Amino acid sequence: MTRLVLGSASSGRLKVLRQAGIDPLVVVSGIDEDAVMAALGPHSAPADVVAALARVKAEQVTTMLVGPQSIVAADCVVIGCDSMLLFNGRLCGKPRTVDEARHLWLSMAGGAGQLLTGHCLIRMTDNRVVYQGGETSVTTVYFGTPSAADLEAYLGTGESLRVAGGFTLDGLGGWFIDRVDGDPSAVVGIGLPVTRSLLHRAGVSLAALWAANPA
Repeated sequence: MTRLVLGSASSGRLKVLRQAGIDPLVVVSGIDEDAVMAALGPHSAPADVVAALARVKAEQVTTMLVGPQSIVAADCVVIGCDSMLLFNGRLCGKPRTVDEARHLWLSMAGGAGQLLTGHCLIRMTDNRVVYQGGETSVTTVYFGTPSAADLEAYLGTGESLRVAGGFTLDGLGGWFIDRVDGDPSAVVGIGLPVTRSLLHRAGVSLAALWAANPA
């Protein structure tokens, strides 16, 4: 019975998987994302940054599962993800302050950016890695222009500080997204088409995951 392990504290990713019929085991990697990005250097391609963060998260969770008494590592897939917004040539993660989120929204309003979501999937059997693969999805997000009052009300909820790019598609921020070109689930945090492809390469069927991880 293959257990699916989500290496993320993201409520959005958890919701996507549960709505897709899978209730994963959540194991948070706890990695220092700033340190990983610093090690990559300032000239790394945006897609390489999110891919590296997703890989490090998945690999860290894998090490946390391994052990002689580990039932999970006997048969599981670990998924690590990372999302960042590429806007006007700059990668934007989670805003650190409300002022930063406000500045970001004022610059994004009426424009479009690319939401990059890195995925890394690791297949484990008998406490060892038998497959590891990764892929990055790119979805173009078109932003509306919220009124000053609406923007301040949104910023006051604190939602913008918890998500990449300071916005959500599936939460309060969805009111200010005009449309997306690409995979909506990837904008929420984990792309189902990409994950399905990675699972296929790892030799794991959705039918098996639905049976072993019922939502």
